[in-house]
Amino acid sequence: MRFFKDLSLSAFTAGFVAVLVGFTSSVAIVFQAALAFGATPAQISSWMWALGIGMGLASAVPSLWLRKPVMIAWSTPGAAVLAVAGAGYTMNDAVGAFVVCAALMAIAGATGWFERVMNRIPMAIASALLAGVLARFGLDAFLAAKTALPLVLVMLLTYLLARRISPRYAVPTTLLVAIVFAALRGQLAWSQVHLELAMPVFTMPAFSLQATVSLALPLFVVTMASQNLPGVAAIRAAGYDLPISKLITLSGLGTLVLAPFGAFALNLSAITAAICMGREAHEDPARRYTAAVSCGAIYVAIGCFGAAVTGLLTAFPKELVATIAGLALLGTIGGGLAAAVRDESHREAALITFLVTLSGVTLAGIGSAFWGVVAGAAALAIQQFGRRPFGDTDKPAEGKIGRDAHAAGPSAHRPSTDGKNP
Repeated sequence: MRFFKDLSLSAFTAGFVAVLVGFTSSVAIVFQAALAFGATPAQISSWMWALGIGMGLASAVPSLWLRKPVMIAWSTPGAAVLAVAGAGYTMNDAVGAFVVCAALMAIAGATGWFERVMNRIPMAIASALLAGVLARFGLDAFLAAKTALPLVLVMLLTYLLARRISPRYAVPTTLLVAIVFAALRGQLAWSQVHLELAMPVFTMPAFSLQATVSLALPLFVVTMASQNLPGVAAIRAAGYDLPISKLITLSGLGTLVLAPFGAFALNLSAITAAICMGREAHEDPARRYTAAVSCGAIYVAIGCFGAAVTGLLTAFPKELVATIAGLALLGTIGGGLAAAVRDESHREAALITFLVTLSGVTLAGIGSAFWGVVAGAAALAIQQFGRRPFGDTDKPAEGKIGRDAHAAGPSAHRPSTDGKNP
């Protein structure tokens, strides 16, 4: 099978790191969201089953089919909204809201309106958005030194040496050394690991106008603005030409099918996508799809074993997770910043986008990724007003974004001979 021929240690490690970062950084928020609706332990386990199966299949199957990395994740800001707004609603109300949100996402994808909006965002703004989303993880990698200085120093030194000796295996080597170092110091919480299979629990959805307004609509808005928007930016900054509308539709339909079991919102990933689409996953962009497939397979395993695998992932020190994420994203952050400031006429607008996104500001329940794009687009419109048409200057048609991303360097798109691979 071609997948096993293309698979490499660096790609599998990128998939594992993506899962490690994705789960440990937000699994607690998902638990809080479930508990807000009075979830039982069995229902929480079902949520993990539904999310793991949904993310895994929606990532692995399209990646194998397209031979390009497709990364689907749960909506972390959506889970945060549910955790806050869930008080007073039953699990049946929650599932009804999940179904409504899923239907709206499927419609947004099927009609193509979301992709058309994304096609109006200039490359400089999209690159700045991605850099702003990821830069927080780069900062956290070094902020971890406040509480785990020896671990962070060992990881940084290992990474720099590995980059010098064998750049392709820098991240896997750093992760291995970090795990050994943490184990020798007794910092791995193995007591959290309990082997048990997760079982799906069906919940009948209940629909009401109040739940739709208070739960479904906010969940839809934050998922599209704070997750899918930077997710598209990550895809295009890496130089991949993916069917965005179809992937949005797929995530909506996947959520619709799994909503009764606890899948509240599946969407395009940005942070974990950057890990699997970056140069650290593989030097050849045409083989990076194996990182996404590996990530998807691990997601499915998490879905099947639920609490057991979640406990394994959360056994790692939080400083280890923060540092490996930051180091794995360095190349993508640098590439995003370089592309954002390359054109002097767009530089200030791109910097505004970057800073607003990095600030983490939340207005009207919508995260900084959306407001970063709004601020940058407004700045660019004001600067360009009366000079040349805004939509004609850097309209990121797919071909143009691909060329710009290719020029940016490490995550560039390379055509293959079989017509499938990027």
